[in-house]
Amino acid sequence: MKDTYDGVDLTAEHARELAHQMILIRRFEEKCAELYGAEKIRGFLHLYIGEEANAVGVMQALAPDDNIVATYREHGHALARGLPASEVMAEMYGKAAGSSRGRGGSMHLCSADHRFYGGFAIVAGGLPLAVGLALADKMRGEDRVTCCFFGEGAAAEGEFHEALNLAALWKLPVLFVCENNGYAMGTALERSESDTDIHRHAESYAMEASVVDGMDVLAVEEATRRAVSKIRAGEGPYFLENRTYRFRAHSMFDAELYRAREEVKEWEKRGPLVQFKPWTIEKALLSASDYEEIEGEVAGAVADAVAFAEAAPWEPVEDLLKDVMTPAEAKS
Repeated sequence: MKDTYDGVDLTAEHARELAHQMILIRRFEEKCAELYGAEKIRGFLHLYIGEEANAVGVMQALAPDDNIVATYREHGHALARGLPASEVMAEMYGKAAGSSRGRGGSMHLCSADHRFYGGFAIVAGGLPLAVGLALADKMRGEDRVTCCFFGEGAAAEGEFHEALNLAALWKLPVLFVCENNGYAMGTALERSESDTDIHRHAESYAMEASVVDGMDVLAVEEATRRAVSKIRAGEGPYFLENRTYRFRAHSMFDAELYRAREEVKEWEKRGPLVQFKPWTIEKALLSASDYEEIEGEVAGAVADAVAFAEAAPWEPVEDLLKDVMTPAEAKS
């Protein structure tokens, strides 16, 4: 990590907030893996472990009124945005008290109150929606940024290019955040892209772009604040390529045969928490006892979230067809 970060408030209070959020995401995800093994959580489960600096750093530069569009690996984004851990965990269980009333599960977290518009299971599926949200805001004269998260695998999809082109053409207030973890699902980037510098795609559409160390939460915050400032000034969209790494498999069903364990261990040595904790202690922003206190707070929050999900009711069978329409009903 660097000594200074432009535009970042390097106070003890801010450092504590960043540490708390990253640790919350890490412990929440670890608990989800445990609950999946116990068959409390079903279906697909994509963990954010190792990538915490991206969601936490980006959210620092966004306002409560800004829009968020995420991917199917979105638990970290949701928690960093401020969705209650209890509601997120209840959604993982499929309970009616979940953020999406138990109907979305792991890949489809949503909260209108937080302007958090999903959770999209389709690769690159959120990009056109982000462009639409930004276009609507621009037409209404709203001072709002739409932040769209996606993985590097999205760059192989047609809607990625369509979305970037329209956003640049119409100078829309979109922040495109590519969380480049190098493997998409299980294919190394160099085996799927002739140009592995994903940000160069954005530059081909005359869009300003930056490459960021996605394992350094302060570097992510710094770059995001700079990008959001340009967007709010009317300079059009901005593209961040955050180079990061997931420490767990693509999903709980992934045999992970495409990468060596030694590679994972090397990345773990520079993980977001591994870097941030000693740096903040060295800079006298936080102490070892501060981290013990944060771990205790997070342990309590995760335990409360699990208890809430366990006790929450299932949606009544008679309500299961609510908000479900036939094509004929939809037309009317």
